[in-house]
Amino acid sequence: MISAGDFKNGLTIEIEGNVYQIIDFQHVKPGKGAAFVRTKLKNIKSSGVVEKTFRPTEKFPQAHIERTDMQYLYTDGDLYYFMDVETFDQIALNEDSIGDSLKFVRENDMVKMISHNGDIFAVEPPLFVELEVTECEPGEKGNTATGATKPCTVETGAVVYVPLFVNLGDKLKIDTRTGEYLSRV
Repeated sequence: MISAGDFKNGLTIEIEGNVYQIIDFQHVKPGKGAAFVRTKLKNIKSSGVVEKTFRPTEKFPQAHIERTDMQYLYTDGDLYYFMDVETFDQIALNEDSIGDSLKFVRENDMVKMISHNGDIFAVEPPLFVELEVTECEPGEKGNTATGATKPCTVETGAVVYVPLFVNLGDKLKIDTRTGEYLSRV
């Protein structure tokens, strides 16, 4: 059990059956009345952010979040199949639990399965991926005062905005958290 007075950023706790991660916290000691802890909490499963206040003596159970490396195999209809590379166990997740987390992931790439008490609630792609441009219009020089961009489609089907010098067939390094172009490879 963790008391509200011992909160730290990044800590995961259970409140009323939901799992929350502490994004921000602040100990407040008003001139009149008792001290309290003001927090900003992110619901791990729904990604919603709420603000709550607690007395410093309130206690909550710590939630243990597990991250497991798995290989993304293929998609069949609205099911996505993954395999544990050590035990060769396969699992299938539906499109609702995946969301758009696989838009930069190719088949056979490694991802992290995030679970709580054996219930997988998110898939985390690698932070950076290298993908080939499969569709891209040629860039026109001369019309820009600052760095202009154009849309290009990469091999997974995702659209990334890139500088004008990027061409069809180039390999790009992409940040999967923001979907931004970083560099050519």
